[in-house]
Amino acid sequence: MLKDLITSRVRVKLLTLLLSNPDKIFHVREIVRQIKEEINAVRRELKHLEDKGYVSKEPRANRLYYTFRKNHPIYFELLELIAKTSGLGGDILKYKAKLGKIKFAMLSGKFVRRLAHNPSDVDLLLVGTVVLPELGQLVRQEETYRGREINYTVMTEEEFIFRKKRKDQFISEILSGARVMILGDEEELAA
Repeated sequence: MLKDLITSRVRVKLLTLLLSNPDKIFHVREIVRQIKEEINAVRRELKHLEDKGYVSKEPRANRLYYTFRKNHPIYFELLELIAKTSGLGGDILKYKAKLGKIKFAMLSGKFVRRLAHNPSDVDLLLVGTVVLPELGQLVRQEETYRGREINYTVMTEEEFIFRKKRKDQFISEILSGARVMILGDEEELAA
């Protein structure tokens, strides 16, 4: 999806890497290995993104390290876009037909930003009729990639509506936090 908007394949891969790992800085050769592109193309795109103010570079010893600038005006919007088009969010969209009939799918803001979280925090909420073995497989893949357990909750639409009407504390906490909607309308989810 992102490649439909941004015509540079290398830039899409670069943005995906940097924004999927907002807490890391990358050396040029590490970026080349991760995204499997030519070093000159990577350097050209990094220069372009640096000139436009998207990335910053930091010299350490005799190497340059790059990271996406968190104070860039559209940082959070791009972070959400990457969360929807890659990783667990992208997989949910890609395999939504296999996952069942999903009304809402959302990732928590802490999960997307890779912030520290409490063990009780929910990283993923799915509402609808969900094929649990298919979902479990996608979650396990993401857990392997991230190196940590993902807390997810699945409930039927009826259960979600019932608990929301009763002002269930669990649902209220999920709805009061930052989130990225993968499927469904955020207004309808929170209403």
